[in-house]
Amino acid sequence: MKTESRLFMGVAGFFLVTAVGYGWRSKEPAGTAVLVVAFLMAALVAFFLHMQYRRRGPRAQDRTDAEVIDTAGPLAFFPPHSPWPITTALGSVLAALGVVYGLWLFLLGLGVLGHGVFGMVFQYADRDGQRSNPSAEDSGSSTR
Repeated sequence: MKTESRLFMGVAGFFLVTAVGYGWRSKEPAGTAVLVVAFLMAALVAFFLHMQYRRRGPRAQDRTDAEVIDTAGPLAFFPPHSPWPITTALGSVLAALGVVYGLWLFLLGLGVLGHGVFGMVFQYADRDGQRSNPSAEDSGSSTR
């Protein structure tokens, strides 16, 4: 993460120089405040990445002699299909239309959106418990 930290330090430095130059030349507080906030956000990301590098050490991407196989690791679980992204999208559309057409539609969209997000979060919450359960394997149900 050393490379990413240096990249964001450069971005933060750019925004700092730009904020000082813009504030000095324009004397306009809103744009200067936006550039200062952009500097602070980039500096925060650079600080986080630097602390992760110090805590975990260099990764394979940080070494020049690393090979592609050095970054390989176990693959995560990828769900085969799920109805919840469509539900979440429908809730987002209803909430956005509710801003235009009325509070009742916004609240309906917020409910559908919350239901979709809740479904996505907890869809595979008991997946690890099902793997260790021998009766689930014997019944022919597959969670992979």
